[in-house]
Amino acid sequence: MSLIELKNVNKSYKGLTLFEELNMKFEKGKIYGIIGHNGSGKSVLFKMICGFIEPDNGEIIIDSNYRFKNSKFPNDFGIIIDKPGYIGNKTGLENLKLLAQIQNKITDQDIKSSMEKVGLQPNATQKMKNYSLGMKQKIAICQAFMENQEVLILDEPFNALDIDSVQTVRKLLLDFKKEGKTIILTSHNNEDIEALCDEVFRIRNYKLEDVK
Repeated sequence: MSLIELKNVNKSYKGLTLFEELNMKFEKGKIYGIIGHNGSGKSVLFKMICGFIEPDNGEIIIDSNYRFKNSKFPNDFGIIIDKPGYIGNKTGLENLKLLAQIQNKITDQDIKSSMEKVGLQPNATQKMKNYSLGMKQKIAICQAFMENQEVLILDEPFNALDIDSVQTVRKLLLDFKKEGKTIILTSHNNEDIEALCDEVFRIRNYKLEDVK
């Protein structure tokens, strides 16, 4: 069974048709790239996969190993969709600790280690309201993987990152793939797609068209 399968999915959003009779399978242990112009439906696709919004018709099937009982949101999924909300007068570490308390699966040291992997200093006293856009993006990346999530759904994870940070995150994602994790991402930068993705699909004519 595929990790994620979309069967005959139709979706309109705010009066726009985005997907018609969409069929797609995502297998475990690969990096998938989803590309398309602004407004083509990339974020909506990710929100449907994660259970935040429902398709108008059709079915989205998630492997039962990644399902909480009585929950629409898949278990063991780490996500970046839209801009995460943070508490501006707390540090990055404090914000991540608050998020980690929801499931209480990891230690403070795990969080600090995740921050260091993306080039953040966990013990810095700077408040998030004073973070640069790139630093905020690194926090978003941290919250997506810090609990050792098996599936990463990442909408434009490289936004606002400098060149060195892009290289760091690319290497991190490739390391995750070696560990058997599954990653589905979008990027407007073709270099990110070429460097990372095993398979690439373009949203075109309301479907996903294989381009790699």
